[in-house]
Amino acid sequence: MKRALAIIGALMVAMGLLWVCQGLGWVHWPPESFMLDQRPWAWRGGVVAAIGVGLIVFARRR
Repeated sequence: MKRALAIIGALMVAMGLLWVCQGLGWVHWPPESFMLDQRPWAWRGGVVAAIGVGLIVFARRR
């Protein structure tokens, strides 16, 4: 269970950081993405990444 939570958390951090970079216009991949240069996606990505960090911390303490 600890390993699964840590893996899910790591995937959430990676996905959240990608959303942040896309939302801020730093990453233009894929080129047809509706998330490019859209600030709300940067905020959502930050929240997802923070939840992922929380899951990793929670998994390490269990």
